[in-house]
Amino acid sequence: MTLAAHPDKTGLPASDVSGWVGAIGLLTLLGYILFARNFPAIAEALGFDGSRGPLSGPYSALLAMVLTGGAMAAWSVLVDKVHRRPSTGIDWSRRRPVSETLDVSITKLAGLWSTWFVIGAFYCLGRWYWDGQYLFAMEVIGAAVVPLFVLSIPYVVWIDRVLVNPRDAAWHFGAMLIGRETFALDEVRKHARAWFIKGFFGAFMISILPPGFASVVETDLSAITSDPVRIGTLLFELLFVIDVQIGTVGYLLTMRPLDAHIRSGNPFLAGWVAALACYPPFSWGVLGNILAYETNTAGWAYWLGDYSALLWVWAAWLVFLTAIYAWATMAFGLRFSNLTYRGVLTNGPYRFTRHPAYVSKNLFWWSTVLPFLVTSGSYVDMVRNTAFLAIVSGIYYWRARTEEAHMLREDAKYRLYYDWMQHHGALTGRLARLLDRVNPRKPVRLQPAE
Repeated sequence: MTLAAHPDKTGLPASDVSGWVGAIGLLTLLGYILFARNFPAIAEALGFDGSRGPLSGPYSALLAMVLTGGAMAAWSVLVDKVHRRPSTGIDWSRRRPVSETLDVSITKLAGLWSTWFVIGAFYCLGRWYWDGQYLFAMEVIGAAVVPLFVLSIPYVVWIDRVLVNPRDAAWHFGAMLIGRETFALDEVRKHARAWFIKGFFGAFMISILPPGFASVVETDLSAITSDPVRIGTLLFELLFVIDVQIGTVGYLLTMRPLDAHIRSGNPFLAGWVAALACYPPFSWGVLGNILAYETNTAGWAYWLGDYSALLWVWAAWLVFLTAIYAWATMAFGLRFSNLTYRGVLTNGPYRFTRHPAYVSKNLFWWSTVLPFLVTSGSYVDMVRNTAFLAIVSGIYYWRARTEEAHMLREDAKYRLYYDWMQHHGALTGRLARLLDRVNPRKPVRLQPAE
């Protein structure tokens, strides 16, 4: 067992990510949001023109993400010293001469550049990438293409000198393309899964940066102080901004020196189907049409509108759920990503349940939509909405199970965490005991061979 896997005094394995990484990102992001909101006054105080208003544009949102990621990366390296961990696959004491690793680096660059070309072709073919909010993502990615290609050369040459095994998955893909080296097909598949995840979800995350950020920066606080619905909505948006900003950092900074690289992508088809069904363009058909659960619904503010005290209580409940959701993303630090294994989290909300984001997100949907209450008075709408939202929750349960199967397969430390949560998790443990009573003959989960 490595040092990182040593349990704390309760027997819970230590988390691979320090809680401070997400906290530093949060403080940086909130600081920039305050700066962006008050930019006119700050500009005038410094003798500049402040007439342009607050910095709420899409590039301001992008800058917020860059600053947030930079602060988190700096903390990880300077304080947590993650670059020294054996899990990075780097041995800094062994610096090979460039001549020794140059052939490996050239093969790897061939693999990386070919991968980026395929991702670019995918963007070009996907019509949805050239409309609506995705246009901003394409603009950002297009501007990053040349710097990315140029900077990849010194980075790969530098990192290969200190990697314990420079012939990684990217090298195997390059070797397959060049045809001069023996390559492992499993490593090629591993490379393909990791980069599809980065390409697909990275563009999506960049595309959703601007809207929520603009709303938070532009909101007039004086106009909403006595309205629980508008206050709640602003706090929802702020917490979702925190989630999106830190989540986007996780997709972009998958780098070995930060110990944030993708160890593996989920190898199970069921996991991919369940995850992709929840994101565009697939969600437009699955969640937006087939499983549309908001037909003739009016939401919590409408049904509770005549009960002022209950509105405040309900708004607080929804803010609490959204805060758990944002906290779950913060706990990942630099490692947030769908469908990947990038280490094990055991702190923050992951001390209470293995899937705090999924639990809080689904409770939020049920509590905001109230699908069993419809303005049409139709029992068919009530049953349909409730059933469809139940199926959506079932999809997230499916996602959770496939993610667990992936992690149980990859990491003995996660198996320790899984078993600890089965017995001691505040939510997970109670659910496990309830299921055991319902199904006392449930077979014991066998530990995978290490």
